[in-house]
Amino acid sequence: MFALEFPLVSLLIPAYNESARLRPSLGQVLAYLDAQPYASEVLLIDDGSTDDTAQMAAAYFAGYAGRVGHRVLSYQPNQGKGYAVRQGLLAAQGQVAVFSDADLSTPLSELPALLAPLLAGTHDVVFGSRALDRRLIGVHQPWLREQSGRLFNLVMRLATGLPYWDTQCGFKAFGLAACRPLLAAAALNRFGFDVELLYLAHHAGLRLLEQPVRWNDVAGSKVSLLGGLSGFQELWQLHRLARQGHYAEALRRTRAARAQG
Repeated sequence: MFALEFPLVSLLIPAYNESARLRPSLGQVLAYLDAQPYASEVLLIDDGSTDDTAQMAAAYFAGYAGRVGHRVLSYQPNQGKGYAVRQGLLAAQGQVAVFSDADLSTPLSELPALLAPLLAGTHDVVFGSRALDRRLIGVHQPWLREQSGRLFNLVMRLATGLPYWDTQCGFKAFGLAACRPLLAAAALNRFGFDVELLYLAHHAGLRLLEQPVRWNDVAGSKVSLLGGLSGFQELWQLHRLARQGHYAEALRRTRAARAQG
Protein backbone atom coordinates (compact mmCIF):
# COMPACT_ATOMS: atom_id res chain seq x y z
CA MET A 1 0.00 0.00 0.00
CA PHE A 2 1.14 3.53 -0.78
CA ALA A 3 -0.85 6.56 0.35
CA LEU A 4 -0.35 10.30 0.38
CA GLU A 5 -0.87 11.99 3.73
CA PHE A 6 -3.06 14.82 2.49
CA PRO A 7 -4.48 14.15 -0.98
CA LEU A 8 -6.84 16.74 -2.37
CA VAL A 9 -8.76 14.20 -4.45
CA SER A 10 -9.60 10.58 -3.68
CA LEU A 11 -10.74 8.66 -6.76
CA LEU A 12 -12.83 5.61 -5.85
CA ILE A 13 -13.31 2.69 -8.22
CA PRO A 14 -15.84 0.09 -7.03
CA ALA A 15 -15.18 -3.20 -8.80
CA TYR A 16 -16.84 -6.60 -8.98
CA ASN A 17 -15.20 -9.24 -11.19
CA GLU A 18 -13.42 -6.57 -13.24
CA SER A 19 -10.07 -8.31 -13.63
CA ALA A 20 -10.38 -8.58 -17.41
CA ARG A 21 -10.71 -4.83 -18.05
CA LEU A 22 -9.33 -3.19 -14.93
CA ARG A 23 -5.67 -2.96 -16.00
CA PRO A 24 -6.20 -0.40 -18.81
CA SER A 25 -8.56 1.61 -16.61
CA LEU A 26 -6.02 1.79 -13.79
CA GLY A 27 -3.37 2.84 -16.28
CA GLN A 28 -5.55 5.69 -17.56
CA VAL A 29 -6.50 6.80 -14.05
CA LEU A 30 -2.94 6.88 -12.72
CA ALA A 31 -1.59 8.59 -15.84
CA TYR A 32 -4.28 11.27 -15.65
CA LEU A 33 -3.83 11.96 -11.95
CA ASP A 34 -0.04 11.92 -12.24
CA ALA A 35 -0.33 14.83 -14.66
CA GLN A 36 -2.43 16.97 -12.33
CA PRO A 37 -0.95 19.66 -10.05
CA TYR A 38 -2.79 18.41 -6.96
CA ALA A 39 -2.08 15.43 -4.69
CA SER A 40 -4.40 12.48 -5.13
CA GLU A 41 -5.06 8.86 -4.28
CA VAL A 42 -6.84 5.94 -5.95
CA LEU A 43 -8.91 3.48 -3.93
CA LEU A 44 -9.90 0.26 -5.67
CA ILE A 45 -12.80 -1.27 -3.72
CA ASP A 46 -13.11 -4.97 -4.52
CA ASP A 47 -16.74 -5.84 -3.78
CA GLY A 48 -16.39 -9.54 -3.02
CA SER A 49 -15.16 -10.53 -6.48
CA THR A 50 -14.90 -14.22 -7.34
CA ASP A 51 -12.09 -13.57 -9.83
CA ASP A 52 -8.65 -12.09 -9.15
CA THR A 53 -9.69 -8.42 -9.27
CA ALA A 54 -8.07 -7.56 -5.93
CA GLN A 55 -4.86 -9.45 -6.64
CA MET A 56 -4.51 -7.94 -10.12
CA ALA A 57 -5.04 -4.41 -8.78
CA ALA A 58 -2.53 -4.96 -5.98
CA ALA A 59 0.05 -6.29 -8.43
CA TYR A 60 -0.54 -3.36 -10.78
CA PHE A 61 -0.13 -0.85 -7.96
CA ALA A 62 3.04 -2.63 -6.80
CA GLY A 63 4.62 -1.95 -10.18
CA TYR A 64 3.59 1.70 -10.26
CA ALA A 65 6.30 4.26 -9.50
CA GLY A 66 4.40 7.56 -9.75
CA ARG A 67 3.27 10.00 -7.09
CA VAL A 68 -0.43 9.05 -6.84
CA GLY A 69 -1.39 7.28 -3.63
CA HIS A 70 -3.11 3.93 -4.04
CA ARG A 71 -4.90 1.33 -1.96
CA VAL A 72 -6.98 -1.81 -2.46
CA LEU A 73 -9.94 -2.37 -0.14
CA SER A 74 -11.28 -5.91 -0.38
CA TYR A 75 -13.91 -7.93 1.47
CA GLN A 76 -16.14 -10.97 1.09
CA PRO A 77 -18.87 -11.67 0.16
CA ASN A 78 -20.27 -9.37 -2.53
CA GLN A 79 -22.42 -6.66 -0.93
CA GLY A 80 -23.35 -4.41 -3.85
CA LYS A 81 -21.97 -1.30 -5.48
CA GLY A 82 -23.60 1.02 -2.93
CA TYR A 83 -21.86 -0.73 -0.07
CA ALA A 84 -18.56 -0.56 -1.96
CA VAL A 85 -18.90 3.16 -2.62
CA ARG A 86 -19.71 3.86 1.03
CA GLN A 87 -16.63 1.93 2.16
CA GLY A 88 -14.57 4.03 -0.22
CA LEU A 89 -16.10 7.29 0.96
CA LEU A 90 -15.44 6.36 4.58
CA ALA A 91 -11.84 5.37 3.85
CA ALA A 92 -11.00 8.28 1.54
CA GLN A 93 -8.39 10.73 2.83
CA GLY A 94 -9.00 13.49 0.31
CA GLN A 95 -10.88 16.74 0.65
CA VAL A 96 -13.01 15.59 -2.29
CA ALA A 97 -13.95 12.01 -3.14
CA VAL A 98 -15.01 11.05 -6.64
CA PHE A 99 -16.35 7.66 -7.60
CA SER A 100 -16.10 6.39 -11.15
CA ASP A 101 -17.27 3.20 -12.77
CA ALA A 102 -14.42 0.83 -13.52
CA ASP A 103 -15.10 1.00 -17.26
CA LEU A 104 -14.50 4.79 -17.30
CA SER A 105 -17.70 5.27 -19.30
CA THR A 106 -17.39 8.93 -18.31
CA PRO A 107 -13.85 9.89 -19.39
CA LEU A 108 -11.52 11.39 -16.82
CA SER A 109 -11.31 14.55 -18.91
CA GLU A 110 -14.70 15.39 -17.35
CA LEU A 111 -13.26 15.40 -13.84
CA PRO A 112 -12.51 19.17 -13.74
CA ALA A 113 -16.20 19.89 -14.35
CA LEU A 114 -17.02 18.06 -11.11
CA LEU A 115 -14.12 19.37 -9.06
CA ALA A 116 -14.36 23.07 -9.88
CA PRO A 117 -17.65 23.83 -8.04
CA LEU A 118 -16.51 21.82 -5.00
CA LEU A 119 -13.12 23.46 -4.76
CA ALA A 120 -14.66 26.90 -5.31
CA GLY A 121 -16.89 26.26 -2.29
CA THR A 122 -20.14 26.81 -4.20
CA HIS A 123 -21.39 23.21 -3.97
CA ASP A 124 -21.07 20.15 -1.74
CA VAL A 125 -22.03 17.41 -4.25
CA VAL A 126 -21.56 17.50 -8.02
CA PHE A 127 -22.76 14.56 -10.08
CA GLY A 128 -22.50 13.70 -13.74
CA SER A 129 -25.63 13.60 -15.85
CA ARG A 130 -26.33 12.06 -19.24
CA ALA A 131 -29.82 13.53 -19.40
CA LEU A 132 -29.16 17.27 -19.38
CA ASP A 133 -27.37 17.23 -22.73
CA ARG A 134 -27.79 13.95 -24.61
CA ARG A 135 -25.59 15.27 -27.40
CA LEU A 136 -22.68 14.41 -25.10
CA ILE A 137 -23.51 10.69 -25.27
CA GLY A 138 -21.14 9.09 -27.77
CA VAL A 139 -22.17 5.42 -27.62
CA HIS A 140 -25.73 4.84 -26.41
CA GLN A 141 -26.92 1.91 -24.32
CA PRO A 142 -29.12 -0.68 -25.98
CA TRP A 143 -32.59 0.81 -26.56
CA LEU A 144 -34.40 -1.25 -23.89
CA ARG A 145 -31.82 -0.46 -21.22
CA GLU A 146 -31.90 3.25 -22.06
CA GLN A 147 -35.70 3.37 -21.89
CA SER A 148 -35.76 1.49 -18.58
CA GLY A 149 -33.32 4.07 -17.22
CA ARG A 150 -35.60 6.90 -18.27
CA LEU A 151 -38.57 5.17 -16.66
CA PHE A 152 -36.59 4.65 -13.46
CA ASN A 153 -35.74 8.34 -13.31
CA LEU A 154 -39.36 9.33 -13.83
CA VAL A 155 -40.49 7.03 -11.02
CA MET A 156 -37.61 8.27 -8.85
CA ARG A 157 -38.71 11.89 -9.25
CA LEU A 158 -42.28 11.00 -8.34
CA ALA A 159 -41.29 8.83 -5.38
CA THR A 160 -38.68 11.12 -3.82
CA GLY A 161 -39.46 14.63 -5.02
CA LEU A 162 -35.84 15.04 -6.14
CA PRO A 163 -35.57 17.47 -9.06
CA TYR A 164 -32.76 15.68 -10.91
CA TRP A 165 -32.83 14.06 -14.33
CA ASP A 166 -30.10 11.43 -14.02
CA THR A 167 -29.19 9.96 -10.66
CA GLN A 168 -27.54 6.80 -12.03
CA CYS A 169 -24.52 8.08 -13.93
CA GLY A 170 -21.48 6.49 -12.28
CA PHE A 171 -19.47 9.68 -11.90
CA LYS A 172 -20.11 11.66 -8.71
CA ALA A 173 -18.02 13.93 -6.49
CA PHE A 174 -18.52 14.65 -2.79
CA GLY A 175 -17.05 17.26 -0.50
CA LEU A 176 -16.29 14.91 2.35
CA ALA A 177 -16.47 17.41 5.20
CA ALA A 178 -20.13 18.07 4.36
CA CYS A 179 -21.19 14.60 3.23
CA ARG A 180 -19.42 12.10 5.47
CA PRO A 181 -21.81 12.56 8.44
CA LEU A 182 -24.66 11.29 6.26
CA LEU A 183 -22.99 8.02 5.33
CA ALA A 184 -23.83 6.23 8.57
CA ALA A 185 -27.53 6.58 7.78
CA ALA A 186 -27.29 5.24 4.22
CA ALA A 187 -28.72 1.73 3.91
CA LEU A 188 -29.18 0.85 0.22
CA ASN A 189 -26.47 -1.37 -1.19
CA ARG A 190 -27.39 -1.87 -4.81
CA PHE A 191 -29.02 -0.01 -7.69
CA GLY A 192 -30.80 2.56 -5.53
CA PHE A 193 -27.77 3.74 -3.57
CA ASP A 194 -27.14 6.76 -5.83
CA VAL A 195 -30.67 8.02 -5.22
CA GLU A 196 -30.30 7.52 -1.48
CA LEU A 197 -27.05 9.51 -1.28
CA LEU A 198 -28.51 12.37 -3.32
CA TYR A 199 -31.75 12.21 -1.29
CA LEU A 200 -29.83 12.55 1.97
CA ALA A 201 -27.66 15.39 0.69
CA HIS A 202 -30.66 17.24 -0.74
CA HIS A 203 -32.76 16.95 2.41
CA ALA A 204 -29.81 17.86 4.62
CA GLY A 205 -29.66 21.21 2.85
CA LEU A 206 -26.39 20.55 1.05
CA ARG A 207 -25.74 22.27 -2.27
CA LEU A 208 -26.05 19.86 -5.20
CA LEU A 209 -25.23 20.40 -8.85
CA GLU A 210 -26.24 18.09 -11.71
CA GLN A 211 -23.48 18.51 -14.30
CA PRO A 212 -23.71 17.39 -17.96
CA VAL A 213 -20.83 15.07 -18.86
CA ARG A 214 -19.65 13.08 -21.84
CA TRP A 215 -20.50 9.40 -21.60
CA ASN A 216 -20.12 6.23 -23.66
CA ASP A 217 -21.72 2.85 -23.10
CA VAL A 218 -19.07 0.17 -22.60
CA ALA A 219 -19.83 -3.49 -23.27
CA GLY A 220 -19.68 -5.84 -20.29
CA SER A 221 -21.89 -4.01 -17.80
CA LYS A 222 -22.47 -5.95 -14.58
CA VAL A 223 -26.00 -4.49 -14.27
CA SER A 224 -28.51 -6.86 -15.85
CA LEU A 225 -31.96 -5.68 -16.86
CA LEU A 226 -33.39 -7.69 -13.95
CA GLY A 227 -30.85 -6.12 -11.60
CA GLY A 228 -31.82 -2.69 -12.82
CA LEU A 229 -35.47 -3.45 -12.14
CA SER A 230 -34.54 -4.17 -8.52
CA GLY A 231 -33.85 -0.46 -8.29
CA PHE A 232 -37.61 0.15 -8.23
CA GLN A 233 -37.78 -2.04 -5.13
CA GLU A 234 -35.03 0.01 -3.51
CA LEU A 235 -36.96 3.22 -4.27
CA TRP A 236 -39.80 1.78 -2.20
CA GLN A 237 -37.32 0.85 0.53
CA LEU A 238 -35.99 4.43 0.53
CA HIS A 239 -39.53 5.77 0.83
CA ARG A 240 -40.25 3.38 3.70
CA LEU A 241 -37.05 4.23 5.59
CA ALA A 242 -37.74 7.95 5.23
CA ARG A 243 -41.29 7.56 6.56
CA GLN A 244 -40.00 5.51 9.51
CA GLY A 245 -37.56 8.28 10.44
CA HIS A 246 -34.46 6.21 9.72
CA TYR A 247 -32.63 9.23 8.30
CA ALA A 248 -33.96 11.87 10.67
CA GLU A 249 -31.07 12.05 13.13
CA ALA A 250 -28.36 12.16 10.47
CA LEU A 251 -30.24 14.89 8.63
CA ARG A 252 -30.73 16.88 11.84
CA ARG A 253 -27.05 16.70 12.73
CA THR A 254 -25.93 17.68 9.26
CA ARG A 255 -28.29 20.68 9.16
CA ALA A 256 -27.11 21.75 12.63
CA ALA A 257 -23.46 21.48 11.60
CA ARG A 258 -24.12 23.62 8.54
CA ALA A 259 -25.97 26.22 10.58
CA GLN A 260 -22.94 26.55 12.85
CA GLY A 261 -20.76 27.17 9.79
